[in-house]
Amino acid sequence: MRAVQVHTLTGPDDIQVTEVPDVTAGAGQVLVEVHSVGVSFPDLLLSRGQYQLKPEPPFTLGVDFAGVVAGLGEGVEGLEVGQRVVGFGSHGGAAELAVAPAEMVYPLPDELSYDEGSALPMNYLTALFALEERAGLREGETVLIHGAAGGVGTATIQVAKALGARTIAVCSSEEKVAFAKAAGADEAILVDGFKDAVKQLTGGRGVDVVLDVVGGDVFTDSLRSLAPQGRLLVVGFAAGQGIPEVKVNRLLLNNIDVRGVGWGAFVFGKPDYLKAQWDRLVPMITAGVVKPPIGRTYPMDDFATALHDMDNRAALGKLVVTVRD
Repeated sequence: MRAVQVHTLTGPDDIQVTEVPDVTAGAGQVLVEVHSVGVSFPDLLLSRGQYQLKPEPPFTLGVDFAGVVAGLGEGVEGLEVGQRVVGFGSHGGAAELAVAPAEMVYPLPDELSYDEGSALPMNYLTALFALEERAGLREGETVLIHGAAGGVGTATIQVAKALGARTIAVCSSEEKVAFAKAAGADEAILVDGFKDAVKQLTGGRGVDVVLDVVGGDVFTDSLRSLAPQGRLLVVGFAAGQGIPEVKVNRLLLNNIDVRGVGWGAFVFGKPDYLKAQWDRLVPMITAGVVKPPIGRTYPMDDFATALHDMDNRAALGKLVVTVRD
């Protein structure tokens, strides 16, 4: 089978699409004939040896994938050969065949394509974890979303809407503003001067929750944009400007919180929690509120190009690699 592999930890330019032995499902595992692979930030970090998980090269990239069940290991129940599914794991999905633990494979709803399915697991379950588990989001609250035209950003827009929140998307260009609005944002604004725009949009009150995948220079103004008892969620540092720091007296004086969001570290090894998350997400898909926007698709041989586009923050929505039609 063909697979997208890392042989040296020197970044996207040196990944290889090569023939490797077929994989098979062991006990408690599902074998999937992969159709689409979502391109994720961990793929970029893995290619450079910068991710917290450090598999020994050579290894196959690919965190999120969608396809058809091709085989079931001993003890697997609730899935059938030939069934459309989505799956995820730490790596290994960017191949013609992928194996994942049964608790990380779920039926793909009929409403979504393989491309859309491959956009679901990491981004949408992260958004759900961030908003429900970490922020304690309540219906009627307002969520400000940085990097709102990207994969996690658009996922957060849609999940927040499904949870009854008002959403304000923050983007770096007019093109991304339009994309975030099309993804479902109530309002979308440019990052330059966003603090003043938020003040105007909220009548001076501020927002209840900020989801920040960008970090860098926006962090302090994000804190200043919080309403009393607001929560700033730290999801990532896509700006590449270093990890921001907070003066804790600001938290005390304004009764606000900064909360970390580490979905992967929290959920792996918790199959019941993952299942509960998926069961929360499916009705949002059925209702049409959750429908992942796909910014661009790439052939398997162009996986490196997709990673470069992500690294350069040129991505709109989810980037997807097509393995087979």
